[in-house]
Amino acid sequence: MGEFSIRRVDRSLSQSVEPLGSKPKFWFSDGNRRLLFKAEDRGTGEDWAEVVACHLCGLLGLPHVKYELAAEYDGEQYIRPGVVCENMTHKPFVLVLGNELLLAADPQYPQAQRFKVRQHTVEAVCDIVAQLSPPSEDWMTHVPPGIESALDVFVGYVLLDAWIANQDRHHENWGALRDGSTLRLAPTFDHGAALARNLLDEEREERLTSKDRNRTIATFAARGRSAFYSSPASNKPLELREAFRAFAAYAPDAARAWQERLRTVNREGIRGILESVPPARMSETCRNFTLELLLTNQRRLLEQDKRQ
Repeated sequence: MGEFSIRRVDRSLSQSVEPLGSKPKFWFSDGNRRLLFKAEDRGTGEDWAEVVACHLCGLLGLPHVKYELAAEYDGEQYIRPGVVCENMTHKPFVLVLGNELLLAADPQYPQAQRFKVRQHTVEAVCDIVAQLSPPSEDWMTHVPPGIESALDVFVGYVLLDAWIANQDRHHENWGALRDGSTLRLAPTFDHGAALARNLLDEEREERLTSKDRNRTIATFAARGRSAFYSSPASNKPLELREAFRAFAAYAPDAARAWQERLRTVNREGIRGILESVPPARMSETCRNFTLELLLTNQRRLLEQDKRQ
């Protein structure tokens, strides 16, 4: 695959600041395209995690926003690393986030609360997503056979979360694209919190080699929780694999199709993606840990398939 290239972005190209999210980011133009630069100035690996997740989406055939590694400059002066992605909401499309969709269905929904939203239940989300049209054909080019509805696609997003240990699909990290009177499920986006990217290499090395069952990668993987609840009365959100199982109950054929696609992903394919991240962005220990985390979660999801 070769090493991922790093796009050079001059801050003088900035056209507008993006207010959503907690990271510094700005929009700029590249010819006819409007692009977003997202800085990674905390050293927590969000840049490589976003790009690796993007390529893993490609292996599954999921509709997804494409990300590439980037570096911000002020003239010749290097500022900070980051990522770049293309605007998916070019005219005439408008992005409607999940919390807005849920509020429209339930006037009491806590739209402004981002985390630990107990009303962000599997049932509520399925009810909303089932009313959406699927992503447009250009996003659906590589989905598995039989994946047709928006809910079919969304089940794939939840499988992705369980695979890449993404605990951050809160109600502002999914949504729909409005085109006139049509609402289409948006491609999956914003995976920078996935892949345990904020662990220190010391902990990664320990979990790779530990004989203590409580410190293994398998135990670590099983503790990951989603942003979805089974009911508003639940004290904790569902574990990532539990969330996939819950969504799968609403679209079992789609769940099996995504699991079969996941089954086609092999160790070499994952390793090839990880080895394409430049060493300055991802250490060898981080690479090895991330590979084992992905393989562990893949096995767990496919073991679940055998029990269904």
